[in-house]
Amino acid sequence: MPKKPSVHTFNGAPAQPPSLLQAKLCQPQDLPARLAQLPRPLVFTNGVFDVLHRGHVMYLEQARALGGSLLVALNTDASARRLGKGADRPLNNEMDRACVMAALTSSSLVTWFDEDTPQALIALVRPDLLVKGGDYDMATLPETALVASWGGRALALPFVAGYSTTALVKKIRNF
Repeated sequence: MPKKPSVHTFNGAPAQPPSLLQAKLCQPQDLPARLAQLPRPLVFTNGVFDVLHRGHVMYLEQARALGGSLLVALNTDASARRLGKGADRPLNNEMDRACVMAALTSSSLVTWFDEDTPQALIALVRPDLLVKGGDYDMATLPETALVASWGGRALALPFVAGYSTTALVKKIRNF
């Protein structure tokens, strides 16, 4: 009996039909078609999400609860390095971070951006709601005005006290 051809995953390894995790990973240029299949309202959030912790998970759960779907956009490795978190950050590479994010039930789709801000990506996907962490002053972000231009809203969710990737990395290094 002839072997069934295998489907190749994003890293070239043979696999069976794409897993749910793989199906949630989306190249930026494919977003319009993929997002058209998801329930609205669409919630958009972004970040590095380098070492996932309880604060991240709770934040993402809250963001997802605000709409029908949650699109998570990750800074690429180069974009993350430009944020000034340290020359050795991110600790996990962009595809590893994307896979971890896609494994969460709160995320509907996961994508990435190489620019310093996700503004161009936000303009492409036109979310109904932009969500950021509590350390942002939403009134000063250009992304807030952009989302408002098509009738969307921007919202900052409060931090879960005591959780920070930077603090966690420092704690591990000092151990």
